[in-house]
Amino acid sequence: MPDAKLVENILRSYREHGGINHLDGANLPSREAVADILRDLLRIVFPGFYDRAALASNQAAAVISETLASVARRLNQEIRKSLAHHRPAPATDSPGPNPSTEARRITEDFLAAIPAIRGLLAKDVQAAYEGDPAAMSRDEIIVAYPGLEAISVQRMAHHLYNARVALIPRMMTEWAHSRTGIDIHPGAKIGSHFFIDHGTGVVIGETTTIGSGVKIYQGVSLGAKSFQKDAQGRLVKGTKRHPNVEDGVTIYANATILGGDTTIGARSTIAANVFLTRSVPPDSLVFYEETDLRIAPKRRPGGREPAPDFAI
Repeated sequence: MPDAKLVENILRSYREHGGINHLDGANLPSREAVADILRDLLRIVFPGFYDRAALASNQAAAVISETLASVARRLNQEIRKSLAHHRPAPATDSPGPNPSTEARRITEDFLAAIPAIRGLLAKDVQAAYEGDPAAMSRDEIIVAYPGLEAISVQRMAHHLYNARVALIPRMMTEWAHSRTGIDIHPGAKIGSHFFIDHGTGVVIGETTTIGSGVKIYQGVSLGAKSFQKDAQGRLVKGTKRHPNVEDGVTIYANATILGGDTTIGARSTIAANVFLTRSVPPDSLVFYEETDLRIAPKRRPGGREPAPDFAI
């Protein structure tokens, strides 16, 4: 048996440091349960790729039906826990929807969105295959590319984030983060044909908006430049803090782009190691020349010669 004095000392620390306790409160969503649900969701989204045994087409209906029923039951339970822990304030004086009813509705809406999520992921696989000369097949991308797994989980978590489910979306993306080294907040808005090459160390913040056909490499950070504070010095939540990346942009390794008012114009290229806190127009090439950061118009097929670059 543990020493009684040690137990009392630990209990005293609970009283003294209450901000890291969760005692006498509602049961929180389970990290292990969320991880198990994600594994089964990946089996549904990519049938035959996450299964231990081969999956024949004549088995798919039965296997998917059984897996969906299990996911629905478990996800409903975890969402119900989340709603009990943190229920958004109702818009009126009415008590709001019943947590069990609301959890069931959110679960059903999420599962109904899986075909649309698969449509986006098919385009992400296509972008990876067309954007990486080392990719020998789409199968290789699905079974081996960490970027695809990270964005797969984020696209599912984003749906629950938009449904205002607390805790679970972030638990989902942090599970992917721990597996892939890629940290994409569930709130980030990401268009189609998104490709993260290599991926380790990529960080994409909550209020980032990414267009279609964007390609980024390892170590890229799309982050906040500064944090607004209130009169008491506390961080203001919910503000736009992260960049906008328009269609067709390529961002090379270890580039850092910061700020909610920073927009990277369509079809621009950001070179490796660039640190950028201001917007750039469409069709720009941003790079370092010695110690100066330069922005130059890119050469367009059939277009005029680029204007002289300039330092900022």
